[in-house]
Amino acid sequence: MQDQSLMDGKVAVVTGAGRGIGREIALAMAQHGAAVVVNDIGVNVDGSASGEDPADELVREIEAAGGRAVASKDSVAGWSSAAQIMTAALDTFGRVDAVVNNAGILRDRMFFNMSEEEWRAVIDVHLNGTFFVSRAAAPHFKKQNSGAYVHMTSTSGLIGNYGQANYGAAKLGIAGLSHQIAIDMQRYNVRSNCIAPFAWSRMIGAIPTDSEHKQARVEKLKKLEPKKIAPMAVCLSSDAASDVSGQIFAVRGNEIFLMSQPRPVRGMHTVDGWTPQLIADRVLPAMKPNFLHLETSSEVFPWDPV
Repeated sequence: MQDQSLMDGKVAVVTGAGRGIGREIALAMAQHGAAVVVNDIGVNVDGSASGEDPADELVREIEAAGGRAVASKDSVAGWSSAAQIMTAALDTFGRVDAVVNNAGILRDRMFFNMSEEEWRAVIDVHLNGTFFVSRAAAPHFKKQNSGAYVHMTSTSGLIGNYGQANYGAAKLGIAGLSHQIAIDMQRYNVRSNCIAPFAWSRMIGAIPTDSEHKQARVEKLKKLEPKKIAPMAVCLSSDAASDVSGQIFAVRGNEIFLMSQPRPVRGMHTVDGWTPQLIADRVLPAMKPNFLHLETSSEVFPWDPV
């Protein structure tokens, strides 16, 4: 199975690994020498039961090619079930070196129509799930004084998209969580980075195409293969990226972008303090040229993928 050795002797946990981007990452981890915990509960894009068993299928594929893997069917969206994912790694392979938080669902709806259930379901899997799985790995990373987190964020959160208030909020939250993990864990030689992937998968295939801009976005994404995301995930999980932490990378076909993170753009002060009217008269007009435009991801990345 192995064609390179970036992950030789390491154990990688990949959530949502049964299909799409997660599957390609798990395969690449195994190809580069890692033993892989293939975590997938086998649900549909919206989180409902599918009756399928993709985790076992991928484990068999990895083992048939000479790799090492074990299936985990525990949910990322619960504290105790997320801990069981780490238990699978430790019981089977004796350690854990990398965690790729990839599991996700979609419940797209315009903000003004979104239900409580649609909000909570997406936050639970993406944001809470990323925290629970990461937190479960933290004691083991601290004890061995090493480890790498790779979290999947999205330009839906970093930039914005229509009808994804739940998904975008969760994904931007993941970017913030990753940065905090990087700060808190740096003393233990543990790294945390994000990838914003552009790729066609069944989750992206669930995006509604009931408007022109949504149709254009989906058509562009159809050209992008999930396997193009895997090299960045493997690299960030390996010792080759030992000095990289707290960063956000976007991967779009053969393109890789380092994404900006919030920092002050412009400031003003007055020794006498501000009143609401002074702010309206002086601050807002002065800062307006630097205001962030309300753009969607497809407007920021309008060119065809390379």
